[in-house]
Amino acid sequence: MCKLKNIITYTGLLLFVVSTTSCQSQLNQDTNASYIDPTIGNVAPLLNSNRPVVHLPNQMIRVFPKRYDHLDLQITSFPLLALNIITPQVVFSIKPSLGKITDTIWKSRMDYDQDFETTKPWYYSNKITGDNTNVEFTAGNKTGIYRFTFPKGVTKNILLSHNYESGLYEFSGKNEIYGTELVVDSNHNQKGKAYMYGTFSGSPQKGKSKGEIDWGKYSIGTWGGVEPIEMDGEKAWVTYSKEDPSIVEFRYAISFISREQAKKNFKELENVTFEALEEKGKTEWEKVMGQINVEGGTKSQRRTFYTALYRCYARMSNITENGQYFSGYDKQVHSDSIPFYVDDYSWGNYLALHPLYTIINPKKEGEMLQSYVRMYDQSGWMPDYPKHFGDREGMFGFHTTIMFLDAYRKGIRNFDSTKALEGLVKSAEQATMLPSRNGPKGALEDFYNDQGYYPALHPGEVETDPTVLGKKGQKRSAVALTLGHSYDAWALSELAEELGNSKVAAKFKPKAENYKNLWHEKSQFFVPKDAQGNWIEIDQKIDGGRAGLDYYNENNGWIYLWNVQQDIEGLINLMGGEKHFANKLDRLFTERLDRSKVQFFSVFQDQTGLIGNHGMGNQVSFFIPYLYNYTSDTWKTQKMTRLLLDTWFKDNIFGVPGDEDGGSMSAFVVFSSMGFYPVKPGLPMYTITSPVFSKITIDLPNGNKFSLIAKNSSRTNKYIQSASLNGKTLDTPWFSHDDLMNGGTIILEMGENPISWNEKL
Repeated sequence: MCKLKNIITYTGLLLFVVSTTSCQSQLNQDTNASYIDPTIGNVAPLLNSNRPVVHLPNQMIRVFPKRYDHLDLQITSFPLLALNIITPQVVFSIKPSLGKITDTIWKSRMDYDQDFETTKPWYYSNKITGDNTNVEFTAGNKTGIYRFTFPKGVTKNILLSHNYESGLYEFSGKNEIYGTELVVDSNHNQKGKAYMYGTFSGSPQKGKSKGEIDWGKYSIGTWGGVEPIEMDGEKAWVTYSKEDPSIVEFRYAISFISREQAKKNFKELENVTFEALEEKGKTEWEKVMGQINVEGGTKSQRRTFYTALYRCYARMSNITENGQYFSGYDKQVHSDSIPFYVDDYSWGNYLALHPLYTIINPKKEGEMLQSYVRMYDQSGWMPDYPKHFGDREGMFGFHTTIMFLDAYRKGIRNFDSTKALEGLVKSAEQATMLPSRNGPKGALEDFYNDQGYYPALHPGEVETDPTVLGKKGQKRSAVALTLGHSYDAWALSELAEELGNSKVAAKFKPKAENYKNLWHEKSQFFVPKDAQGNWIEIDQKIDGGRAGLDYYNENNGWIYLWNVQQDIEGLINLMGGEKHFANKLDRLFTERLDRSKVQFFSVFQDQTGLIGNHGMGNQVSFFIPYLYNYTSDTWKTQKMTRLLLDTWFKDNIFGVPGDEDGGSMSAFVVFSSMGFYPVKPGLPMYTITSPVFSKITIDLPNGNKFSLIAKNSSRTNKYIQSASLNGKTLDTPWFSHDDLMNGGTIILEMGENPISWNEKL
């Protein structure tokens, strides 16, 4: 806080003015957006790292330096567009160089120093130390500007290349260039074209060439340990003489429609300077970050919170171009006044990211869901992992159903619910359930629909099903599929009931209890069965092969034990009552691995961020700490969420415990830091935990404000002593979506003593 003295002398008045200006500058810097640090989590525990993505909220242009992670001492290139914000799936690459252009320059990587790197959501800069060249970038909606500052008095070049099988460049006029890149990405089931139009500053010399690369070490889509380099294809370059200005700008626009549309999109940059575009981006980020205001907490907690909120705006991505969009689902260009969004992972994002949008921007959430509906209308299948050029083969389950139900029950109606139900029913009745597979069902799905569980193989038993064999590396994930589809069936039945389709509701309602078919009473776990109905005795901690894919998926049986979100009460009954349920939760967080971490992570690379057998590093576990709110030990939810946030979400490059996945894990951080969470998407209720801030205020799109106040909150005063909603005592740790959207105020009295909501609160 600025402390100003009331001095009446001339000198004092001058000091007063200077101090006031300094104070105002300080206040201007301390906006919510100023807490964002895109480098948080840029080094992963094992798998995918976060990227320092420069973009506008939910817009098409997304850029980050192409490198393995933050500790990679070299950068391969800078992309013009990232199709995926986790792995380096990018199109069109650019980089600077000095002197003569040789074959080795195209292949060389650039040295840099992390201390010279500046990363903000709207701006990036870095220094290429070997060439003493500064690189800057700022983003528009469909456009971007790179600015290169070279040493004075040198010959300088800008190199453009491609990342996939082939691409073309064409110069036009004195400084214009068109580009086309053919995207062929088998890892992400993507095939399509991206177009670019750009201009260079000044009047450079121009040229094109083709490069040759030794592919002994590299392949299409290589990631997770080897940074891919540009693939063979046409390359373009421009050269500036020693006498030309040392600052060079490359301004560009991207289109998925055509090169002509790319040039039309370029109008976004007409009469716009680099600084003006940067300021526009900063303003947009300050607007969305300013929607949620917090008081109290530490600076580190604010940095973690607002960085997580920033990451929630990376997906989905609006690819509409002046009222038109290219759909990868029918390979056609469509006109529509409603934005068309792509790039989503429904399996992870149904948990918290989409529920967060139902609060902060329900209109946009409806537009995203309508994009799903249009994808179904165009392709004949409701997507699960919608990408730019079609549906990616994703994880198991049709969790889009849960997203639609959740939005509908929260009053979001700007999507075609009838058409959505049609597509969701088709998936449930006709599509394969297998992970990393799209397309029609097979014999295993017929077995599931007849017997109510997905059949598993015994250890060592040879797979014979052609659908499973058709996807290398994937297995049946039999327990995970049975549990996941039980939730999907519940959501489908409930949505059908909401829409007045009693026939569909009645058909799928019983399937919501299919999880019970794999409950093993003796072990008190969900255990696989073979096709004859015999139990397959396994070690729930480690069995199932790579990632547990034979029976579970990416996590072990201790995690999947809780994956019955649609019927927690039913799970409590299976375990013999609330006390046994609570004791089993305790064991989850205290149970030892019974083997070295090396042995465990050699199988379960996704189940990182361990406390006991609970892994914070993967989506399946996010809701589990909140299950104590179904018991008399509600204070343990408060303890565990605080512990998980404090332990695994630090404001540094290691500050994410696992696969953040473009918003799914970040949304958990946003909700949990605010002190509530949607345990069961599809049911418009939130359950309460200990917030890390003393007050949070959400400016709702309907003009109301929702506030949660935690009086006397501190690191040790983390237990709720009493609670009220709009002045009335809260008898349970729950409140409704309507309570929130109507502008409710929750007041929590915090203290050091653990108190159970169901006993004394």
